[in-house]
Amino acid sequence: MSHKHGDHEHSHDDDHEGHDHEHDHGDAGHVHGGHLPEKVGPSFHDFIPPPTHFRIAPMLGRNAHQHGEAGLNNPMVRDLLVDNWEKLYSEPYRGLTIDGSLIGGLFSLGPNGAPGEAMVAATAKLLRMVSPEERKHLCHLVDAREWRRWNNTEMYMFQYGLRLEEVGVPLRDAMLDVVRESLSSKGFDKIRDVMRLNHYLGELVGNTLVFGEWSFNFTLFGEPSVKAPWGWQLMGHHLALNCLVINGQMVLSPVFMGAEPNYADTGQFKGVRIFQDEEHIGLDLMRMLSPEQRAMAIVRHSNLGPDQPPGRWHRADQLHFGGAFQDNRVVPYEGVAVADFSTVQKKRLMDLVNAYVMPLPQGPRKARMEEVERHLADTHFCWIGGTSDESTFYYRIQSPVVFIEFDQHAGVYLTNPTPERFHIHTIVRTPNGNDYGMDLLKMHYSQAHKGQKPGES
Repeated sequence: MSHKHGDHEHSHDDDHEGHDHEHDHGDAGHVHGGHLPEKVGPSFHDFIPPPTHFRIAPMLGRNAHQHGEAGLNNPMVRDLLVDNWEKLYSEPYRGLTIDGSLIGGLFSLGPNGAPGEAMVAATAKLLRMVSPEERKHLCHLVDAREWRRWNNTEMYMFQYGLRLEEVGVPLRDAMLDVVRESLSSKGFDKIRDVMRLNHYLGELVGNTLVFGEWSFNFTLFGEPSVKAPWGWQLMGHHLALNCLVINGQMVLSPVFMGAEPNYADTGQFKGVRIFQDEEHIGLDLMRMLSPEQRAMAIVRHSNLGPDQPPGRWHRADQLHFGGAFQDNRVVPYEGVAVADFSTVQKKRLMDLVNAYVMPLPQGPRKARMEEVERHLADTHFCWIGGTSDESTFYYRIQSPVVFIEFDQHAGVYLTNPTPERFHIHTIVRTPNGNDYGMDLLKMHYSQAHKGQKPGES
């Protein structure tokens, strides 16, 4: 399905896309196209804050720049996020691990079907349209540290790249075309739905200057090439995509997608709904486990913050381990070993993985699924929360090559004090040094340029 809210159709003919597994669920997507029934539960309309709410009143009338500056000057925000982020940002990149030690030899250079020519053509068109001043903000070296500045807050604190709402429509569309040519059609639609639901949240809380459909920054890293490494980042509230390509090989990682709420039932975006597959297939997999497997998978039966051990719950990330600036985090395995799953259970797990890698185009997605499948013997699945139709929950799929998290959150701008199914955050990372394609980038410069880095002569 393709929305028409100001977008032209996807230029790739990829409606046939799938992977080698029998069931290619993709994403249930929009409520009018979804194949999975919705479960009962509270409506987000019960938790829309009044204009006098302590989180809402201070930001009414602010634009994105004013709101970002207010965040930087807020002691609570600095203590909760910014100061720790700066400390983590200063660390050399190593990668997410289970014990602090990197596992080597997991990744290798080689084309996986990335649509390099179409991506380069779209990017060349974009670069012809930008002014010299805009180019300074848009373009960075391929290994620039700014890759690691992504975050999922609405506070516009790290101002690099070009902001979609601050450029003309032709330039905005040109930036989106680069994203469009890089992803599957379903993936691009989903990204756009995250952006639309951000605007919907802005309508609910009374500030679309901060929460807008175009409140996102786009950045280029490296010179677009069908052979040399380069990439792009799209980042803003509830959305962060990091895409690197080298000689026909694509890495899309880290990926953060979220929504509060995850559906719109009024207004211009009525009918948009996301994360159905991630929720329903995850719960279905959990219910397929034997009592013994379920006992191992469930880490805790409650996903409420007060019910977690010290340090497990964070006021911003809640149950997520792999959020913004957590590039080097140590996350031990938890839960049940997938090696002990039956063939049917493993297949359902791969259906769930496919819901997360669906934004990748056909070739890279197939390669990613095969990469994950090769490491099923070293994969773990864990769960926090309940398993009934009324439950909210967190789960994680973790292996040497993939790190997937799903978390149903308490309200941030909506006022629900406990997790609800209408506020969802998802994360996909590549452990052991290949977020941002960093491990491939190192291999490329080691093999092709004898260690020479970008900008060196």
